[in-house]
Amino acid sequence: MTDLPPKLKELIDDLSLADRSERAEILIEYADRFHDVEPRIATRPFPEANHVTRCESEAYVWAEDLPDGTQKYHFAVENPQGLSAKSWAVIMAESLSGRPLEEVANVPTDVIFNIYGKDLSMGKGQGLMGMLDHVTSAARRKLRAA
Repeated sequence: MTDLPPKLKELIDDLSLADRSERAEILIEYADRFHDVEPRIATRPFPEANHVTRCESEAYVWAEDLPDGTQKYHFAVENPQGLSAKSWAVIMAESLSGRPLEEVANVPTDVIFNIYGKDLSMGKGQGLMGMLDHVTSAARRKLRAA
């Protein structure tokens, strides 16, 4: 996991030292920092193209192109109890926004299990992977267009 964006690698390293309850506490703190997508990016009803179809929490993802050639990632999570989706949105927004597109495009899905643990339910795992797929796909599209 050495090729990960630095903030994502640092979080994974920190969580590897945490026990199950500490991990949950850390992830809840991330979820508590969640802010819905800014109205300048999108307003309800959100476009289906931004909908993460596999996500039980009804997540949406947007990639905003920045002047430096990177992207900033924005999220909406429609389920108020969607703590995993909200924490994952904050983690991706903070660790992937503004990073080189090659780094973002190559984030492997197994980072989700490094963060949330191996006992993540299939439904939750599919949703979080779907959110990551929207982000990595946006980075790959931008790279191809360049």
